[in-house]
Amino acid sequence: MMRNLQIGFACMLISTLAPAQQADTVKTAVLTAEREGNHLSRGKELRTEVISSAGLMKMACCNLAESFENSASVTVGYSDAVTGARQIRLLGLSGIYTQMLDESRPVLRGLAAPFGLSYVPGPWLESIQIAKGAPSVIGGVESMTGQINLEHRKPTDEKPLFLQASVMTDTKADFNIASALQVSPSLSTILLGHVDGNFRTHDMNGDGFVDDPRALQFNVGNRWFFYTPELQVRWGFQAVSDTRQGGQEGYRKGRYAPGTPWGTDIHNRLVDGYLKVGRPLRDDQSESLALVADYTLDHIEAWFGGTEYTGRQQTGYLNLLYRNRVDDHHDFTLGLGATADRLEETLDRLLPTGIDNTRPRTVSTLVHGGAYGEYTFHAGDAFTAIAGLRGEAYRYDGFRLSPRITLKYQPTDWLVIRANGGRGLRHALPLPDHIGVLSTGKAFDGDILAHPLESSWTFGGNVTGYLPFWKAYVSLDAFATRFGNQLIVDYEDIPDGISFYGGRSRSDTWQADLHAEPLPRLTVDLTARYTDARQDLRRRGWSETPLLAPFKAVLNLQYKAPLSRWIFDFTASWNGSARVYDGMTDRRDADGRLLYPDGRTPAYPLLYAQVTRRFRGFDLYIGGENLTGFRQRDVILGALRPDGSIDPDAASFDGSAVWGPLMGLRADIGIRVTLWKMTR
Repeated sequence: MMRNLQIGFACMLISTLAPAQQADTVKTAVLTAEREGNHLSRGKELRTEVISSAGLMKMACCNLAESFENSASVTVGYSDAVTGARQIRLLGLSGIYTQMLDESRPVLRGLAAPFGLSYVPGPWLESIQIAKGAPSVIGGVESMTGQINLEHRKPTDEKPLFLQASVMTDTKADFNIASALQVSPSLSTILLGHVDGNFRTHDMNGDGFVDDPRALQFNVGNRWFFYTPELQVRWGFQAVSDTRQGGQEGYRKGRYAPGTPWGTDIHNRLVDGYLKVGRPLRDDQSESLALVADYTLDHIEAWFGGTEYTGRQQTGYLNLLYRNRVDDHHDFTLGLGATADRLEETLDRLLPTGIDNTRPRTVSTLVHGGAYGEYTFHAGDAFTAIAGLRGEAYRYDGFRLSPRITLKYQPTDWLVIRANGGRGLRHALPLPDHIGVLSTGKAFDGDILAHPLESSWTFGGNVTGYLPFWKAYVSLDAFATRFGNQLIVDYEDIPDGISFYGGRSRSDTWQADLHAEPLPRLTVDLTARYTDARQDLRRRGWSETPLLAPFKAVLNLQYKAPLSRWIFDFTASWNGSARVYDGMTDRRDADGRLLYPDGRTPAYPLLYAQVTRRFRGFDLYIGGENLTGFRQRDVILGALRPDGSIDPDAASFDGSAVWGPLMGLRADIGIRVTLWKMTR
C-alpha cells in the first residue's frame, strides 16, 4: 500500500480507480470521518478541512450551498436578493477562484458557477474536502485560493437504497434517492435522483419583492464502476433542469414594461458526462496510467425585468497522466492536459435612461492546454516536499508557466507544519461570475462580454498541534493572495453605473481552530477567522472590499447519546461588520434613522439547531435555521415611486447589495431511510 498519499489529482485518481483491497481501505477512512464529523485531515499535505457524511447531517442541508454553515473556512451568501443564487468565499475571495472538483474532475465552471452550488445535493455526497492554498498542478491552475473536492456515494456502496425527504416552514421541500447495485462481480452502478422546490413565496420585509424565488429543480445522475486487476473504469452522467422566478408577484418575462411588476425568470439546463480509465503497470500499483475525459453542456435563459441574457457553454476536458512511485522516497507524475470552452452569449439590455448595454450574440472559444510535471520527495513520515510546474498555451494570451510547491514537516506525532504557494490562472466571465449586476438598473461601463485572463499568486502555511487530552487539536493558518490582473467590478467608479476593468487586489487571511471532546460523545469545534481583503479601485485607490465581513467566528456543538440514538447539534456564528458602498451610506429606515451611520453593516449572529432520533434503518430529524430571526433590512435599493414602492427602472435600483440573511427563522423536519445489504 502506498503511504503519505498527496492531495494531488494523481493520487485521487489512483485511489478512485484502485483495486478492491485499496477501496476497502478508503472505506475504512470514510467510516472514521463519519464518527469525527468535521475535522482537519492529519495526513494531507495541504491544510484540508473534511466535512464527512456525519458533518453534512448536522444541518438539514439540501445542497452544497447549505453545507458550509458550520465551517468558518468558507463563507456562504447570496449574490443578489432576487435570483436565489448562492456564492461562497474562500480566503476572502469569491468562489469563482476556488476550483470545484467532482472526485478530481473540475466541475461547476463558467455558466454553471452562479447556481452550480445548488446542483449538488448534500445527500448524494460522502464527504467534502476543503483544501486551502495552491494545490497540485495536475488538475490545472484555475485553483487560486484552494480546491473543494466532492466525494459522491460510490457504486460499490453497502447501502443499496437510501431515501431522504424534508420540508421547511416556508414550503421548501426536497427529496433524494440513491440506489447502488452490483451488476456483476466486476461491474457496479449507482442511480441518483433529486427534486426540490418551494411553491409558496414570502415577503417578510414588506418591500414588494419575494425573499426567496419560486423554484423547481430536477436532478438525476448515474455512475458506473468496472474493475479487473488489469483495468479500472469509471463513467457516468448528470442532468439538471432548474427553473426559478423571483422579484415582484405578477411579473411576466418578455412582456415587461415600466410600471408593471418587475422580476426574474431563469431556466438553467446542464448535462455532464465523464470517463475515467486507470491501468496499473505494476502489480503493487506503484506505476500506472490514467485518463480523464469530461464533456459539459450548459444553457441559461435569464430574464431580469426587460433584460434578457442567454448563454450556452460547451466544455471539453482531457487529462492524461503517468505516475511512477520509484521507491519509498521518490514519486513523480507527468501528464498532458487541455480544456476547451465554446461560449455563446447574448445580452439584450436597453435602460429607460436611453443607455444601451445590448450586446449581440458573441461567440468565444477559450482553449488552453499543455504539459505538467510533479515530483514528490518523502523522508519517511517526517517530511514531504511536492514541486510542480505546468506550462500551458492560451489561445489569446500566449504561453504561461505556473509553478507550485507544497511542504509538510511533522517532527513529532503531535505537531504538523505545512507551507505551500504558487500561481493561478483563469479566464474571467464578467456576467456569469457576477450575475447580481443584472439585478440592477445601473449602466455597465466596459467590455462585459470579454474574457480576460486573471493571474494571481497565493502563499500560506498552517501549524497544527495535537494535545494529549480530550482528543483535542489547535490549528493556526495564514494565507495571502495577490492578483496582478483581476477583473474588477466597481460600483463606485461612476454615478449610477458599474465599471468592469482590469486591476489589482489582495487578500490576507488568518484563522484559528480548536477541536475537542471534553466529555464522552460531546464534540466542540471553535473557529475564528480574520480577513483583510482590498481592491485597487480606479477612483478610491486601495479600499476594503465592500460587503465582505473581515471577522467571523463559528461554534459547533454536538452531543450523541449512547448508541447514537439521539444526536443534538447546535451551531452559532458571529459575522462582523463590513464596509458598504458609498451609495448606501445615506440609506435610512422608516423612522428616518441612518442604517449605516459609520458606513458599515451591523455585526450579527446566526444560530442553527437540530435534533436527530435514530431508529433501525431510518432517522427522523427536526431543526431550525436563523433562530434569532435576523434579516438584512433595506435589501432592495432604489428610487421610490409616488406610491412609496420601489422603482426597478430607476438608475439607483440595486438588488445585489446583499451582506446578510434574507430569510428569517425557518424550521424543518425530515427523514432518512437506509437499506443495508444483507450479509451471509
